[in-house]
Amino acid sequence: MKHLLALLLCLSVSISLFAQTENTYNLLPFPAQFAGKDGQFTVSGTTRIVVTPKDAGQQAAAQTLVNQLRTASGLPVAVATATPALTRGKHIFFTRHTAGRCGPEGYILNVTPDRVTVEAETPKGYFYAVQSLLQLLPVQVFSPAKLENMAWTIPACQILDRPRYGYRGLMLDVGRYFMPVPAVKRFIDLMAMHKFNTFHWHLTEDQGWRIEIKKYPKLTQIASKRKETIIGHDGQYYPAKFDGKEHGGYYTQEQIKDVVRYAAARHITIIPEIEMPGHSTAALAAYPELSCEPGKTYEVATRWGVKKDVYCPSEKTFTFLQDVLTEVMALFPNKYIHIGGDECPKDAWQQSAFCQDLIKKLKLKDEHELQSYFIRRIEKFVNSKGRAIIGWDEILEGGLAPNATVMSWRGTKGGIEAAKQKHNVIMTPSTFVYLDYYQANPANEPLAIGGYLPIETVYAYEPTPSELTPDEQKYIQGVQANVWTEYIPTPDQVEYMTYPRAAAVAEIGWMPKGPRNFEDFAMRLKEHQKRLDYLNVNYAKTLLDVRATTQFTSEGQLQVRLDKLDSDSKIYYTTNGREPGRNATEYTAPITLNKTTTIKAITTSGGKLTETFYIHRAKGKPYTYNDVAGATEANGPSLAQSIDPTGKKLTDGQVAPSPRNQQEWVTLWGKDLDVTIDLGEVRSVTKVSTHFLKQIPRALFPPTSVEIALSQDGTTFKDAINQPVSYPLEGEWSILPVTADFRTARARYVRLKAKNTGQTATDPPRPNRPTGIALDEVIVE
Repeated sequence: MKHLLALLLCLSVSISLFAQTENTYNLLPFPAQFAGKDGQFTVSGTTRIVVTPKDAGQQAAAQTLVNQLRTASGLPVAVATATPALTRGKHIFFTRHTAGRCGPEGYILNVTPDRVTVEAETPKGYFYAVQSLLQLLPVQVFSPAKLENMAWTIPACQILDRPRYGYRGLMLDVGRYFMPVPAVKRFIDLMAMHKFNTFHWHLTEDQGWRIEIKKYPKLTQIASKRKETIIGHDGQYYPAKFDGKEHGGYYTQEQIKDVVRYAAARHITIIPEIEMPGHSTAALAAYPELSCEPGKTYEVATRWGVKKDVYCPSEKTFTFLQDVLTEVMALFPNKYIHIGGDECPKDAWQQSAFCQDLIKKLKLKDEHELQSYFIRRIEKFVNSKGRAIIGWDEILEGGLAPNATVMSWRGTKGGIEAAKQKHNVIMTPSTFVYLDYYQANPANEPLAIGGYLPIETVYAYEPTPSELTPDEQKYIQGVQANVWTEYIPTPDQVEYMTYPRAAAVAEIGWMPKGPRNFEDFAMRLKEHQKRLDYLNVNYAKTLLDVRATTQFTSEGQLQVRLDKLDSDSKIYYTTNGREPGRNATEYTAPITLNKTTTIKAITTSGGKLTETFYIHRAKGKPYTYNDVAGATEANGPSLAQSIDPTGKKLTDGQVAPSPRNQQEWVTLWGKDLDVTIDLGEVRSVTKVSTHFLKQIPRALFPPTSVEIALSQDGTTFKDAINQPVSYPLEGEWSILPVTADFRTARARYVRLKAKNTGQTATDPPRPNRPTGIALDEVIVE
């Protein structure tokens, strides 16, 4: 059966469709220029991979192809040197490209029924061509064992491919949880499969130092081990609970060299990160003399978050860091060294007589300029060794070091600012490429740090900001996704959080600029997941799940819209509590609900959904924040917009299912809550209820009391119910319901007031942080 394929993608134009063909091309990332053809090339036992004599790049890439084919097919394919006889046969030919169309990482691939030709200018180009050839073969080519009765065919096509960005990276944090060398190598293997070229290895943290430094043995003896680890989420228990188990690990210098060689063979550059001046608690535990309070006892951090213990900008510290970086640079031959620079609290420097004297001596304005001085000192040393530094966007504070590359993680602002200053930039904003965020409903997902980042949001990201001029845009070197491991303790969990979202990052880093077709990407990704299955990758299956959103008709009826990412499957659902099957109702249009209902849905490709939608008198009704509507945050939106950007969260019919993230919650800091809902007409009201979030470690306290009042005219409120809210501070985070019952009442307006507790009894203590109130749906019956 013929399928309408996607995509003629050119370097200067966007996506277009071409004619039907019997072949399918589930390439990921998709090539820059592509044309499908009729027919197929068949790999047989007589097929040879023909290379130019003495071309090591061709030889290595060809051997990669041979190894995978032999494993899965059992065919005696082999690499052969070109001869006149072979050139006339049906083989796969590697030849050097000399017309200058490929560039340092590009290739040309031409597949006909009679031969396959691979052209490239560099070993990288040949390697990436082989990755594409493997994806053109049946997915079974990734099988770890021989398969019988398979036709090993390659669909005919013409490809001219080269990446958009020269930097396409993934970061793995091994400071929070140590990942063994085999797991790191597997991480690199999967990167290579997706044509990433840079592995950012986050090696030091408050919670652990993971690289052997021979001159400072205490870094592995003391700093590489923490005595225990916090249980659950950092905001989950009050007081915090710990597992009582030591966690440790580090890489010897020989292991580092081995991993560097392993990555280089797959054309991946490793950039090591040594954090400074913040995120240095583990190092201070080993060498407290590097702090501003050398007499203080430090220990490797056992919980997550930003720590106030940082390096002191003393000569002793600079000597230490220069010694460390000297050993690091000897292990990593690439150009760049990442020096962190993020999340450095200035408390210790503000309280340090040494730092204050240094600020005066250097004629600096403040501690931010002191940090700039720190970074510039380190950069000058790294530059003296022929290397360059990369830092998180905080290195912009107080003035950017002259030759630094900036990683923009706090949104895109830092990247834009750095590019305007003519500094190279790697875009890695948390809202688009932080793979430690939840990728589906947090209530059903493994515990994560928070946030919500589904794969379609990742895929929609455009790394080059439109705010930049064409001349400034050239400083955007590429894109990187980050895997922070506070809540990712195992290699399996790393894979679950990384894939398939990393595949989306790979494509946006590779494909030419222009509109991207997510539906086509999702279709190709479904086939790509079969490859990951053969490789036993523990990727998240949420790509196939059903997503629900609510909308209201002009008559005020609540409708639920069901969506899925794969267009070739069907949705079946029930509203009666039964599990759906193919005999259930097929979804074809939004579902109108007249009462509180639990919808259960499945797709024919394995997706699922279970969600309850609440129907009540206030559903879809407007509301106002009485005391905050006119207030504004400094240089920002109105406070009402800040706490409730859509203006619908309290009456959208969806109740927050979990304390795990605050996407459905409305949170007001440092103020009492006062909100009035307009029901649109005078109606009978018998009950008003809502839910408050208790997260004591994050200073989110349920209110001390709740007052609910009714009014027919919006001016005079009566039938007020004022009830205290009682709960223990101790224990796990939770959702606390509050309900007010009315015997008989009629009202158009419902007013809810909640008293902020004003307490600061948190763990850890947050003396300068206001307490917050978080609530969700206000249900009126």
